[in-house]
Amino acid sequence: MARMVADQNLLRVHSLLVRVTHWINVLAILMMVTSGWRIYNASPIFNFRFPAGITLGGWLAGALQWHFAAMWLLALNGLVYLLGGFVSGHFRRDLLPVTRAALADDLKDALTFHLRHQVGVYNSLQRVAYLGVVADLCVLVLSGLAIWKPVQFQEIAWLLGGYEGARIVHFVAMSLLVAFVAMHVLMVLLVPRTLLAIITGRARVPPAPVPGSPLQPRNLPAPPPTESGDAL
Repeated sequence: MARMVADQNLLRVHSLLVRVTHWINVLAILMMVTSGWRIYNASPIFNFRFPAGITLGGWLAGALQWHFAAMWLLALNGLVYLLGGFVSGHFRRDLLPVTRAALADDLKDALTFHLRHQVGVYNSLQRVAYLGVVADLCVLVLSGLAIWKPVQFQEIAWLLGGYEGARIVHFVAMSLLVAFVAMHVLMVLLVPRTLLAIITGRARVPPAPVPGSPLQPRNLPAPPPTESGDAL
């Protein structure tokens, strides 16, 4: 839950759990994606390869070692994040609910460059994006297991269309994750204060206007309590 700290202009927006798991995810995803590109190059699905300079592992066996190490790091870190999010109420408070009306309004505002960022609150587009990336990571893990052990996890492989189907699903999920990360980084560059918030857990808010002053907003509802902040 967002709350003021000693400095009246600072709002605590990210718990320690959210911050630690976020940065571990950054490392794990970077390792998994770049090593995965090297693995893909050994047996391409489509008629292209990734430049060797942006891949990790040096060769197929090395890339597989990096990939498996990152896989366990991502899976364990994700499990901690999911359990912590459910126990602490983070998901219920910060990511739910998402209504069609609110989503339509926020999408309209975003397309017309009028989407506002309120300290301590996720808008509907952010909620959908974060829920979507959690689901995407689950698909990545499941499809990765089907590729890694297609016999032991044959039920998962069957649901994904067999070994080759699992490879395609894995590639599409990876592409969606990379697109999310690219948009995430772009938004942080546009709103740089969000980077400091995910490091320190705090965000600075404008001082409250003096009652009766022309700068004081009128008829605006109070923001709901949250620990999410305005990180994008």
